[in-house]
Amino acid sequence: MKIFIDSADVDAIKEAADTGLVDGVTTNPTYIAKSGKNFKKVVEEICKIVPGPVSAEAMAETADGMIKEAVEIASIAPNVVVKIPMNIEGLKAVPVLEKQKNVKTNVTMIFSSTQAFLAMKAGASLVSIVLSRLDAIANESIVLVEDAVTIKQNYGYRSEVLAASMKTQNHVLECLRAGVDIVTIPTQLFFQMYRHTLTDTGLEAFRKDWEKVSGGGKPQS
Repeated sequence: MKIFIDSADVDAIKEAADTGLVDGVTTNPTYIAKSGKNFKKVVEEICKIVPGPVSAEAMAETADGMIKEAVEIASIAPNVVVKIPMNIEGLKAVPVLEKQKNVKTNVTMIFSSTQAFLAMKAGASLVSIVLSRLDAIANESIVLVEDAVTIKQNYGYRSEVLAASMKTQNHVLECLRAGVDIVTIPTQLFFQMYRHTLTDTGLEAFRKDWEKVSGGGKPQS
């Protein structure tokens, strides 16, 4: 399963990318607005840090407008993937972008299995299911994720299933069990995944024992 960092904070993305375990990045207008930087500049900076896909959002409301805007966004860097909304105009734009314009698309704001199916059928490279928003209204988001994986497998669609907006490690674990292709997570959650109380206490015990047997010397760095 691929890990995408969900952020437009260039410093935080670089810190996570330095681990060697980050496969891509997703952004949105809210994140970029918080950065206080120009949209194009932020995307350029992120694309230099992460060689994998970097999703940036098209905001036009018509298919023609989305196509034009998406081509412009994709020209920022070779690894840009353009986020397209899950609606009729968006799915009109997807096959044109994918097949004629050579622009990879990420259909976003998917909240039902049939929406996921339509996005796959349209030929989107990525199909984004936003888990946290479903959980907030008491819908079982993991059921939708499992359905999307099943639809992909049943019909051989090439789209990658992306589970977006992870908030907990349990979300990540559920996606691993479901066979999701990609998860998007904030940097805070990414680094939480490294940690466990038993790991910390175990390593601390080893450190103390090492000091005893090494005459107080520290392990070589």
